[in-house]
Amino acid sequence: MYSILVVDDEPNYLVVLGELLREEGFEVYTAPGGKEGLEIVREVDLDLVVTDMQMPEIDGLAFLQEIKNINADLPVIIITAHAEVEKAVTAMQAGAFSYLAKPFSNDELVVTLNKAAQHYSLLRENIRLRQEIQGKNNFAGMVGKNSKMLEVYELIEKVAPTSASVLISGESGTGKELVAKAIHMNSPRESQPFITVNCAALSDNLLESELFGHEKGAFTGAVGMRKGRFELANNGTIFLDEVGEIPLALQSKLLRVLQEKSFERVGGTKTLSVDVRIISASNKDLKEEVGLGNFREDLFYRLNVIHVFLPPLRERMDDMPLLADYFIEKFSSQLGKANLHMSAEALRLLLTLPWEGNVRELENTIERAAILCDNDTIGPEDVQPESVHVQDSSSWGEGVDILQFLPADVGLNDVLYSIEEKLLNRALDEAAYVQAHAAERLGITKSLLQYKMKKYGIKKKA
Repeated sequence: MYSILVVDDEPNYLVVLGELLREEGFEVYTAPGGKEGLEIVREVDLDLVVTDMQMPEIDGLAFLQEIKNINADLPVIIITAHAEVEKAVTAMQAGAFSYLAKPFSNDELVVTLNKAAQHYSLLRENIRLRQEIQGKNNFAGMVGKNSKMLEVYELIEKVAPTSASVLISGESGTGKELVAKAIHMNSPRESQPFITVNCAALSDNLLESELFGHEKGAFTGAVGMRKGRFELANNGTIFLDEVGEIPLALQSKLLRVLQEKSFERVGGTKTLSVDVRIISASNKDLKEEVGLGNFREDLFYRLNVIHVFLPPLRERMDDMPLLADYFIEKFSSQLGKANLHMSAEALRLLLTLPWEGNVRELENTIERAAILCDNDTIGPEDVQPESVHVQDSSSWGEGVDILQFLPADVGLNDVLYSIEEKLLNRALDEAAYVQAHAAERLGITKSLLQYKMKKYGIKKKA
């Protein structure tokens, strides 16, 4: 039950509106003016306020400003006459959640109030959760109260004070780097460097130089000595993202750092010692890679002292309202849209989508919606998934019915899987297996392409 304060200087209107809202399930407080209303705002834990614009002593705009001084997040709905719409717009700019111009229907009123109350409820839940988490830890950017995420927080708490190596696994976009940062920020190394290396983004030669540095003249273009990431991370933490992409020849050098805490720069003979905590991450099954001969077994066990698994978003959909509200708050601040919020219909749509790109895909979806929505309300049309760019149907041939080529008893999933796999292979072939280009051709994100390649076992041709 949402608690609501209705403020109006017309007694009869207060009685009628109060009765209507009680029938709709609201807990209703009423006040004949702004002064009395402010006393209730200070004393009662409200979910929203409805106030008339024109009132004696304190008008609706001044009343709004006083409420914001008490509770900046409490949603306020302004009721105004048509002639005062300009004032209502001013009130929206001052922080009102919305306004209703008389005359309005009961349904319009109830829908607006429920939308405001739901928005505030989600906001308060998100704030409460973050305060609860941050009261014990510094988990900046990690949001969720799903049981699997609570297990992750608990594991971070236990492992952070140690220097044990940690391997974080999970699909692309689940937030593996956030976990690595949380471990570092809650460790005794917090004030020391946190250095990130994307092992999949560099060629073999460049990766070795990036990790261990090089001496002057070590290779063409090495015009001077350069420190590697391990040196830069000394006394701190190094995060090796996509560690499964490190070539076998380089894995032995990494193993030595783990065992002996020493190495030489590329082209150098001087042995350097470092004190670095290693946190690594992979969206591959490294144990499976060991079995395939792509990853050293001894290195795997050295990296996998503590294992943290991040669940995909589809397995923690109860976190969707919190995550959506977190990103809305983030982008409303960046875009200067103070009253940005999401409709219940849009949230329901988010709950039906597969989210193969996980939290990163959700963040991108909400950022796009926040930029493109016509007003401050993100609706279902704003969060529709990006459509795949399909060739014009004429390329199939004039008037061709592809159903005639399919067996009568064929299953829908069989057809979809077959077509999707063929489209992926064709796009990758045409893009010479450059994933970014193939993803662009298909109209999907690179992370989603990688997920689908793994799903169908598609690998670069030799």
